[in-house]
Amino acid sequence: MKKYFCFLSLIFSLSSCTEEVKFNNPAFQGLKDNVFWLAQISEAQIALDDKVTLKGTMGSEQVLLNLASSEEKTYFLGVDNVTRASYYYEIGSDVFLFSTGPNIGEGQITITEYNIENKTISGTFKFKAVNSNAAENEKTNVSFTEGVFYKVPVTPSSSFEN
Repeated sequence: MKKYFCFLSLIFSLSSCTEEVKFNNPAFQGLKDNVFWLAQISEAQIALDDKVTLKGTMGSEQVLLNLASSEEKTYFLGVDNVTRASYYYEIGSDVFLFSTGPNIGEGQITITEYNIENKTISGTFKFKAVNSNAAENEKTNVSFTEGVFYKVPVTPSSSFEN
C-alpha cells in the first residue's frame, strides 16, 4: 500500500499544473491614475552633456522622463525645466499634454542602476503632471505612481525628441 501511495504521489507531483512565467525585460510601467499602464516600447538616451531622456510608449500615449544626469540618485520634479516628467496622448487630431516644471506638478525619479557595460538603465518614478492648457471640461492633471523602468536600453545619441 505504501508503494502505491508513493507512486501516486510521484505521478501527481510530476503532472501538476505548471504556470508559464513571462519576464518583462526591459520594462517601463506604473499606475496611471491607479490603473496599470505598461509601455509597449521603452528606450533611453544619454546626450553628450550626460542628460538622460527615458521614453515609454503605449499606443497613442507616451511618458517622457528627463533627467539632469545619469548619476544614480533621486531627482525631484517641479523644480526646474531640466528634470521633468511629461505624459501625452492623442485622440484623433486632439493632443493632450501633462507636464511638470518650475512650481508645476511634483514627484521624483530615482535611478537605481546605470549599467554602462550592458547599456541599460533602471529605476523608479512617481509624479503628478499638470495640463496647463486644459479647457473647462478637460482633465487638469494625471498621476503616475509605483512607476518602474527596468533595464531600458540606452543609446548615446539624440535621435528622438524630448
